Amino acid sequence: MPRIVSVWLPQWPIHRWLAAERRRPSGVPVDPEAPFVLADATDAPRITALNPAALKSGLAVGERLADARARIGALQVRISDCAADADALARLARWATRYTPSVALFGEASGADGFFLDVTGAAHLLGGERELLSDLAQRLRSFGLPSCLAIAETPGTAWAVSHFARTPERIIERGAERETLSPLPVAALRLSPETALTLRRLGFKRIGDLIGKARAPFAARFEKELLIRLDRALGLAAEPLRLLAPPPAYICTRSLLEPISTEDAILTAAGRLMENLVPKLEADDAGARALRLDLYRVDGAVQSLGVRLTLPTQSPEHVTRLLRLKLERLARELEAGFGFETLSLAVTVAERIQPRQRTLATASEDAERERRFTNLLDALRQRLGAESVRNLAPVASHWPERSQASSLAPEKATPWPDAESPRPPLLLPRPEPADVVAPIPNGPPMRLRWRGKVHTIMHAEGPERIAAEWWRSETCPPTRDYYLVENGTGHRFWLFREGIPGRGRVTPRWFVHGLFA
Repeated sequence: MPRIVSVWLPQWPIHRWLAAERRRPSGVPVDPEAPFVLADATDAPRITALNPAALKSGLAVGERLADARARIGALQVRISDCAADADALARLARWATRYTPSVALFGEASGADGFFLDVTGAAHLLGGERELLSDLAQRLRSFGLPSCLAIAETPGTAWAVSHFARTPERIIERGAERETLSPLPVAALRLSPETALTLRRLGFKRIGDLIGKARAPFAARFEKELLIRLDRALGLAAEPLRLLAPPPAYICTRSLLEPISTEDAILTAAGRLMENLVPKLEADDAGARALRLDLYRVDGAVQSLGVRLTLPTQSPEHVTRLLRLKLERLARELEAGFGFETLSLAVTVAERIQPRQRTLATASEDAERERRFTNLLDALRQRLGAESVRNLAPVASHWPERSQASSLAPEKATPWPDAESPRPPLLLPRPEPADVVAPIPNGPPMRLRWRGKVHTIMHAEGPERIAAEWWRSETCPPTRDYYLVENGTGHRFWLFREGIPGRGRVTPRWFVHGLFA
């Protein structure tokens, strides 16, 4: 059965603003013990959040700021920033993936003041559910964020207990949802304010007043939100969570006794994490095609390194080598701070590893050649970046400019069809005009002038006639005669004559189209 942790951060905007204020210099520091409020930036500002001191003074969310200042002269006011609050909460929820990869923010109905953790099958890694809640609460306090935590089988029950329960016991045993929810107010069902107010006016003040009652009158009087929320809290209906990221196929997390910050220490720990994942991959005949290494800093920040591979792998050495290249390229962007205390390696994309022929020498050589090619390709992508490595693939066209296509995300190497005539490894972006001297109109070139330099042709092969693809356009370009020529210093060029001498009205012209090594 699932186990869901509800992490509620009371007065989240206030605590987030105070934490940000401590990290930057301020001309007028805020006294957290005195009344302090956040207000919106409208022409008639209203209070959006307030600290306990302001709450004790009788202020409330939604009150006009002018009225609040008239009642409390020494009121501390700052402008609220909802976008910064949402971004900071998302970063905090991202940090919480150190406990489980399944993290979801509270919905809009309950406000952006906390998140859910699906710790099903993960609590034992910290010694149990009580130890997990204790560790989570202690770390949040170290960030200056008081929290209310609860764990239950349903998100609805966990949310209700974390927000409204007054007992220190916040671990709800399996099957105890009904008796736990009964004494809580109806607002604990995450209802809209209008629905909760109407229920209280009708005499339904506690959730227990709704349990066991006939459903037809509620369905006729209220929106279906009421019954859906009640069924989800009791576990009678499923409540899917909108996770920050889909759970990885395989994941391994390790908490360190002492924080680490050096490259060698990070790579050593990452290699051990991959070694722990290998048995699981082998059991499923799978390999990693994409991995993500998450580094959790002591101060709560999270930094991630993503690695994509050309072929699925189970090799810790290969993964560690790619991570080393990635770290070398991102050395300036990676900030260790006071060190990383937790590392997590996730296989975000896994593929089945196909069996290979190992008996025949030819098959073994082909496999070794493919392995070396893919290792080189992976290394280049990590060192240079995925955008700098392109994959060329053949296209069904005999016109040279259209015979290949490139992509920014190279996958497996595409076999090229055998050509009757050799093609240059370097094809110019567009053919460049050249001056050519030939003994007869249809003879091979003897002298080439290109880019301001004259070349004497010592050897020529051709011509290879390539006709235009007339079905692709209404205007058919002239036919080309290609020659492979070599000068006295060994440089080889691939050039063509556009147009056939003595045919048509087009004057033949020469172009250089490619170069050989």
